Amino acid sequence: MSRTPEDLREIGFENDIEKHFLNNGYLKGKNEDFDVEKALDKKILFEFLQSTQPEKLERLKEYYKDQYKIKIISRIADELNSRGTVDVLRHKVKDYGIYLRLAYFKPVSKLNPESLALYNKNIFTIYRQIHYSAKDTQKSIDMLICLNGLPIAVFELKNQISHQTVLNAIKQFREKRDPRELLFQFKKRAIVFFAVDTDDVYMTTRLAGDKTFFLPFNKGDNGGKGNPVNPMGERTSYLWGDVLQKDSLLDILRKFINILTEEKKDENGNKYIKETLIFPRYHQLDAVRKLVVDAKRNGPGKRYLIQHSAGSGKTLSISWLAHHLSNLHDTEDNLIFNSIVVITDRKVLDKQLQDSIYQLEHVHGVVQQIDKKSKQLAKALMGGVRIVISTIQKFSYILEKVRDLDDKTYAIIIDEAHSSFSGEYMGALKRVLAATDLEQAAELDQVAPDPEDLMIEEIEKQHPPTNISFFAFTATPKNTTIEKFGLKDEQGKPLGVPFHLYSMRQAIEEGFILDVLRNYVTYQTYFQINKKIIEDPIYNKSKAARSLARFVSLHPHVIVQKTEIIIEHFQSITRHKINGRAKAMVVTSSRLHALRYKKSFDKYIKQKGYTEIKTLIAFSGTVKDGGIDYKESEVNKFKETELPEKFGTNEYQVLIVAEKYQTGFDQPLLHTMYVDKKLPGLKAVQTLSRLNRISKGKDDTFILDFVNKAEDIQEAFRPYYETTKLEEFTDPNILYQLESKIKSYGVYAEGDVKRFIELFLIPKEDNRPRDRALINAIIDTGVSKYSNLPEIEQDEFKSKTRSYTRFYSFILQITYFTDTTLHKLYLYLTYLLRKLPKRKPDTSLNLIDEIALEYYKNEKIFEGNISLQPNGESGPLGSIKPGGTRKPNDEKDFLSTIIEKLNDKFGTEFTDVDSLSLEQIKADFAANEDLIEKAKANKIEDFKFAYDKAFIDIIVNRMKQNETFFTKILNDEEFKNVLMGYLLPETYEKLKNTA
Repeated sequence: MSRTPEDLREIGFENDIEKHFLNNGYLKGKNEDFDVEKALDKKILFEFLQSTQPEKLERLKEYYKDQYKIKIISRIADELNSRGTVDVLRHKVKDYGIYLRLAYFKPVSKLNPESLALYNKNIFTIYRQIHYSAKDTQKSIDMLICLNGLPIAVFELKNQISHQTVLNAIKQFREKRDPRELLFQFKKRAIVFFAVDTDDVYMTTRLAGDKTFFLPFNKGDNGGKGNPVNPMGERTSYLWGDVLQKDSLLDILRKFINILTEEKKDENGNKYIKETLIFPRYHQLDAVRKLVVDAKRNGPGKRYLIQHSAGSGKTLSISWLAHHLSNLHDTEDNLIFNSIVVITDRKVLDKQLQDSIYQLEHVHGVVQQIDKKSKQLAKALMGGVRIVISTIQKFSYILEKVRDLDDKTYAIIIDEAHSSFSGEYMGALKRVLAATDLEQAAELDQVAPDPEDLMIEEIEKQHPPTNISFFAFTATPKNTTIEKFGLKDEQGKPLGVPFHLYSMRQAIEEGFILDVLRNYVTYQTYFQINKKIIEDPIYNKSKAARSLARFVSLHPHVIVQKTEIIIEHFQSITRHKINGRAKAMVVTSSRLHALRYKKSFDKYIKQKGYTEIKTLIAFSGTVKDGGIDYKESEVNKFKETELPEKFGTNEYQVLIVAEKYQTGFDQPLLHTMYVDKKLPGLKAVQTLSRLNRISKGKDDTFILDFVNKAEDIQEAFRPYYETTKLEEFTDPNILYQLESKIKSYGVYAEGDVKRFIELFLIPKEDNRPRDRALINAIIDTGVSKYSNLPEIEQDEFKSKTRSYTRFYSFILQITYFTDTTLHKLYLYLTYLLRKLPKRKPDTSLNLIDEIALEYYKNEKIFEGNISLQPNGESGPLGSIKPGGTRKPNDEKDFLSTIIEKLNDKFGTEFTDVDSLSLEQIKADFAANEDLIEKAKANKIEDFKFAYDKAFIDIIVNRMKQNETFFTKILNDEEFKNVLMGYLLPETYEKLKNTA
């Protein structure tokens, strides 16, 4: 029978999903049975309780008489509100001394048929277009799944055929679903929220209005994002056909979901508790389940390689796998592994395992960390402690011990991302400490063996043990690791592939990590660009840029010269990134190089008076320089173990490393890397990937490489990310060529860009719905003109526009220039690209914060010039003289530079964000008609009297919007006078020339 038009619309999509659920054990829930005020299905809940615990209901009926249903529902609702759905489902509800189970989970063995019978009495229901709000009875959601009457999963479904995608579903959750409604409240009712179309699935566990963060829940397609074509139906059918089937969903509720409680620090160092409800991402669920199935089928004695990229959530995957394996039974109900041993140095894993397993089992002592002597380890292994956590330093001893205990079986999970791989273990190996020549030190520092090789060597010392299974997690496996741990054919020949893969490419495309090669620049290219800018009269010149050019003709391997390059780049570019919190790493070729860099950096920073940059060094052991012994702790003036936390504070910005912290070090604020070391193959991938962690306000990274060639780096990344593109532009004037070509298509006019920018830069607190509507209207005008172009010209326009935006952001990583026209066009085109129609459905989400506006306002690099000059003195403020005006060709002021100058002079800590307050002052001046008339009729000396009075009035009126900043102005006379002096010439000139 052919499909009707209705079948192809959203309602048809809903019908198909519902039908599948109903054909696989779900019941059709009745909307009238769903209690909106309690957000649960009372009828189904009592059916389940009556079926599984009738004697307990009878006892409660004796206590509560005719009110027993109301009382029981009220008690369960109270527990749901205080403990949350997950905990209530797992660990019963106590009412009048009687324990009620609200779900039964599958027993780990078949020895208890009664438990299995109860498990089969769980009731799953599916609801369509169910109303959820007591305040507005018209509001409904597309679909809801309940377990025994309690909400589990909410769906918003879209169908591309009816011109709706998963992005519309996400928008619906963010804008139309009030998180204060009981059904949507965090933890209290529904656990997970799915946005679904026929191609993609996204999910979240916390609705928070427009701040709701959705994660992709996709399989991946050919190494990238999305889902593969499904010849039997929709690409997303695995969600309802597999993941949410009854047994699978109960397993997720029992063994995967947990509440992660973390102590965090804000940017000021203040501690706070963050609570997150964890629902596994698809690749995590898939990997753990496939590993468990294979281990159950084959028993101990196998090796598994799990290649999961950074950003994959390896800590959680390892925790789930350890717990699953610790309870794994064979077909005869025998425990397959007596103990699970996790090799890691990450303390977070120990805490997470402890917390997770307690949530799952309400039992302490399941996980034991071995942090003392070997006797403690031996006792744990022989005593059958279910999960043991130990370090790589004890790996050899562990292997020796478990081989001796051949009457017991073990699963050893190896976590690559521990600090031992980052230098501490290297420090325990042979080192040459006497080198005084830098080149000799660099050569000798490379002799230490790789810990990954050492571990494989330990495993291979004897014949493969039959009582041990190895599970190796790594983002970047070496060839030897793939050979030893990867899949093998029936003859035992290595196939060269891991057991499970979540690729770097997929992680980047899904937005969990950044592509560190997007802004990769070699030493030669860096200076070609700077030299081009200096020689080209289009750009403003600066002494700093001129000073950089002289290095082209000088020897490139002198630390003093590189120091100036690095520090000036950090000072002018990097430190303004990530809302002024960005950090950098300098990778050196030896410990002696690192020490010399540290001395050179600190000397240069002191000479220049740069108070915003403070450095740290990381190296193992002792290094001798000039006859004096140095240790990391002595140079930094605190313990080595404190370095990661110290570097995470606002006190330190640059970390100089020699081998240490090049792998296994997660610091999301790392934005820039300066490489002065040969990085062959895998070492390049591991080192440069230190930059890829995402953070709020972090939209890009930057690498300046003094040593390696671009093509070698690209080749190193190829096995892990097949489509890596590494381009090095050398001529900034390409931007003008692209600008000219883009403009020729007639998609936008200069007036469109001007009006867009005027509205775009209205401060957030002053922004009105009408302003946002006008922004969309301006963009839609461009979309309409684009749509009228021939198809081939549409492709050309879109391609060139993308090239422009990408190259523009690339150039800004290298040097500042002050062509505001280019930046305004960049902002306009960035938003235009988002709304241009797509021929193929593109459901990609920007999981990183939309930063274009903050990027503009916080850095203030496009309205004028943040001085690049070495002495830090000349620049826009240096050209302002009380009672005078600036020359016509002088650069515009940067408000952020005023903030910097005020901080330097008065010891305050205002940030670039406070420059928004200065913008508000300027905007108020510009709107003051009386002041405009006085500016036109008077000289600046006379205008100043009216200006001073208006200034105070503005400050008082703006007080509530930035109390700290404006209070400082009112209370500190000198501060006020200096600021007024800074703003007076520009204000006068602007008002005088107002049309």
